[in-house]
Amino acid sequence: MVVRGAPAIAIAAALALAVEVSDLDFIGTPEEAASFVSKKLEYLVSSRPTAVNLSDAATKLQTLVSKAAETAKDSKSIFQVYIEAAETMLVDDVADNKAIGSHGAVFLQRQLANSKKISVLTHCNTGSLATAGYGTALGVIRALHSGGVLEKAFCTETRPFNQGSRLTAFELVHEKIPATLIADSAAAALMKQGHVQAVIVGADRIAANGDTANKIGTYNLAISAKHHSVQFYVSAPVTSIDLSLPSGDEIVIEERSPKELLNSEGGLGKQVAASGISVWNPAFDVTPANLITAIITEKGVITKTDADGSFDIKGFLLPAK
Repeated sequence: MVVRGAPAIAIAAALALAVEVSDLDFIGTPEEAASFVSKKLEYLVSSRPTAVNLSDAATKLQTLVSKAAETAKDSKSIFQVYIEAAETMLVDDVADNKAIGSHGAVFLQRQLANSKKISVLTHCNTGSLATAGYGTALGVIRALHSGGVLEKAFCTETRPFNQGSRLTAFELVHEKIPATLIADSAAAALMKQGHVQAVIVGADRIAANGDTANKIGTYNLAISAKHHSVQFYVSAPVTSIDLSLPSGDEIVIEERSPKELLNSEGGLGKQVAASGISVWNPAFDVTPANLITAIITEKGVITKTDADGSFDIKGFLLPAK
């Protein structure tokens, strides 16, 4: 959890390997250099199975170095191709996040045309600290604020690791965005009182039908939003979409250390729970597509076309490319 946030995990992994190979005294053929890079990427992917951005980046980089090895004269040129590609991913992620923010802000204003000012609720951390920069769901909030239509952003604590209170609250205060922190368990009451018009969250993996894996507690928010007629949006780059999975049932969910619940400060502080109690601590949950209003990407906003409440993501992406 030193690096967290699906886009940031992918970028950090790619750049970490770039640092390693930049000054590597490697003896071998271009093919062996490409194999070296590929195996390192496979190892990095094994660290975080839920977030698809990491495996997506690794696959693209593996394909790139494999192709480069066909014509390269030495191993150094393979590593240089890799380094340049990893650096490009960093630049592209920031641009993609700004596009997500722009598309999302425009779409929300159109959907909530009756509201002069828009208040939103977000969960976990999806800003500059979770991406290469600007953010996904928090990027939409930034865009709403810069456009002068954001009344207030509410952020949850996001227990047990408190990414909301530690990170999102910090970013909102730093950017001078009007914001209020709430307990995770206060979200339904906040919606009932009519204080928010939309919920905006990020995503670690989106299945082909729109089912979305995100930080634990996201599903709770989606159910509450549905009950209170509050729009619920997922904001993520297309690299978070996994078309190989027909639904969220196939998404692997990581489980975190029991200490995050047993001890204060997300597991870093003193023990607060009774010794001997068992713990179930999934890092993510899956929100069904029928609870999601729309999915905001850098390519545009994916809306529902099926009567059953699912998304035709593949159909959207083909012309978008």
